[in-house]
Amino acid sequence: MKRILFLSNAFLLFGLNFVFAQKFGYIDSEFILNKMPEYAKAQNEVETFSAAWQKEIEEMQRKVDGLYSIYQAEQVLLTEEMKQERQAEIKKKETELKDYQKKVFGFGGLFFLKKQELIKPLQDKVFDAVSKVSKANRLAIVFDKAAELVMIYTDPRHDYTDFVLEELGLGDPNDKVK
Repeated sequence: MKRILFLSNAFLLFGLNFVFAQKFGYIDSEFILNKMPEYAKAQNEVETFSAAWQKEIEEMQRKVDGLYSIYQAEQVLLTEEMKQERQAEIKKKETELKDYQKKVFGFGGLFFLKKQELIKPLQDKVFDAVSKVSKANRLAIVFDKAAELVMIYTDPRHDYTDFVLEELGLGDPNDKVK
């Protein structure tokens, strides 16, 4: 009986100690990234590529619309065979346009790849800084306030954004204005 009582007390003592040993915190990665000059440069570059691709798509759309306008204007003069040829040509151009849109802006498209190429290294840099801050502050869990995780209430004493900014060498920790 004494043995069971001793083991249960030891378990409670060490078990509670383990529970209290877990620390957590949160950061605002969006705020951190916006403080990084390289991020603004990468965002501008992504927007430049996006605008160029969008312009190409709009030009392709104008060509398709032009073909359709010409077809409608000449429709009464065309034979049935010529009509089918023109419709097939218009459908082919529309398909090419949709395929190009998917290639550029679809999942895993050129836009996604370019964005990942330019922004992923910066996110990795932030992740490394978060890792260092987490280890230094013995945090078991770090949440990202900017991600899809909904945080109803956050106690500012658990906000480690400033520590990550310090680790990255960015800004004054007292300068947290959104």
